[in-house]
Amino acid sequence: MKVIVCASKQALGEQAAREGSARIREALRLRGEANVIIASGTSQLEMLDNLVTAEGIDWHRVTGFHLDEYVGLPITHPASFRLYMWDRFVRRLPLPLRAFHYIDADHDGGDPPTPGPAGRDPEAERRRLGAILAQHPVDVAFAGIGENGHLAFNEPPADFETEEPYLLVALSEISRRQQVGEGWFASVDDVPRQAISMSVRQMMKSAAIVCCAPEQRKAVAVRAVVTGPVTPEVPASILQSHPQATLYLDPASASLLGG
Repeated sequence: MKVIVCASKQALGEQAAREGSARIREALRLRGEANVIIASGTSQLEMLDNLVTAEGIDWHRVTGFHLDEYVGLPITHPASFRLYMWDRFVRRLPLPLRAFHYIDADHDGGDPPTPGPAGRDPEAERRRLGAILAQHPVDVAFAGIGENGHLAFNEPPADFETEEPYLLVALSEISRRQQVGEGWFASVDDVPRQAISMSVRQMMKSAAIVCCAPEQRKAVAVRAVVTGPVTPEVPASILQSHPQATLYLDPASASLLGG
């Protein structure tokens, strides 16, 4: 894992998008297609702002996958990651994607995603997505780090061994409070208790991982991820063992790393 400390959160977004877009272009050059994983959350905003305007990407040859999503949260809720994916990424691209595979544990689908009736069963949905993902080797995964060191919604202690591409997970109190702190929910009681998340091992199968982790509130987790042992107790520490993972930090999130 490479660690890059950028001058600011904005610079972090620019540099991370520059690497990610270069890897997408290279996959398109070599194979004629590319597959990407897109994360949500405030840590990804600046990166996505730059990624959607990157030049020289034939997005109609790119397939996207959704990293994680709450169970039972309607698409109309401001905290819906499907809504985030559509609003911050899919609709802003200059060309339509070949496909974007939303995690749908609430409604009957659509692109743009639209509210619908009962929606898919979470267990059936994770199996459906896993079967699709198995046919699409991932060229670059964009990710973040949680305040408790989670990777996607793989909470500590994370399962480093399962081969299941997507998992149904219980969200920790820390992660649920993080969502409140970021302004997505009014109170912790409003945050769903379950989510569908891409597994750690599946993420590690990506040819490259571009991980954005800005802001002071991530500093403790970043220190554990960078300087501590690789352990399920700090799920994102697994990035240390990925040869093409880059962790992008700003001065605040890197503040506990020392010289």
